[in-house]
Amino acid sequence: MGRRTPAFLSKKVVAPVCAVVALLAVWQGACSLGLVPNFMLPSPVQVVSALVADFPLLLSHMWTTLSEAALGLVIGVAVGFVFAVLMDKFETFYLAFDPLLTVSQTVPTVAIAPLLVLWFGYGLMPKVLLVVLTTFFPVTVALASGFRSVDPDQVDLLRTMNATEWQIFRYAKLPAAMEQFFSGLRISATYAIVGAVISEWLGGFTGLGVYMTRVRKSFAYDRMFAVIIITSALSLALMKGVDVLERICMPWKKTEGND
Repeated sequence: MGRRTPAFLSKKVVAPVCAVVALLAVWQGACSLGLVPNFMLPSPVQVVSALVADFPLLLSHMWTTLSEAALGLVIGVAVGFVFAVLMDKFETFYLAFDPLLTVSQTVPTVAIAPLLVLWFGYGLMPKVLLVVLTTFFPVTVALASGFRSVDPDQVDLLRTMNATEWQIFRYAKLPAAMEQFFSGLRISATYAIVGAVISEWLGGFTGLGVYMTRVRKSFAYDRMFAVIIITSALSLALMKGVDVLERICMPWKKTEGND
């Protein structure tokens, strides 16, 4: 397959941009014509104005949320990696915890957050713990599946060459799981920001969730939409960071895409 042409790339960029512009135009028109009450749905112009007016305050809240999400994501990935390795190493461990991991995802995050606040207070710990709980599952499942997708013939070949278990893991299983790992990490990165905001809804002193709760009580919905924009931007930034890390760790994937 040849290189992608500039026309294809421009079409790939222009199409979603046009869709977003059209959506914003319809939204603005509906608000300007009074089809939707202003107190229920602020116009895009009002949202941007609120974002600009409160940007310094939003920036301070944003750093708090981003810190909680980043710390929880790092711990969640580490815990997920350990669980995946144990599930791959010990069949009994896999059989015991695989259904429990699945069941854990049926519990709503909003139901867990109040318990964490009750147990650990309004500080940093309950927020980080909630992010950990929401991020370790995609990484665990992706890695466990990737480890099991390794070619058995490759493992047998390494064993005939007297490779240790660590060498089999390092040169066969880990490379086989890399692509699935980054897919899970991309999902976890989006969950991290959402989990941090949800945890801040139920208690805290700073953060985008705290700010959102305050403006909701004052019916300042234009400021709520401003927080939504920042939350989405942070999630997209984390996903982009995962993409950059993937290109660094898997340079061969970029080469295959250009073939």
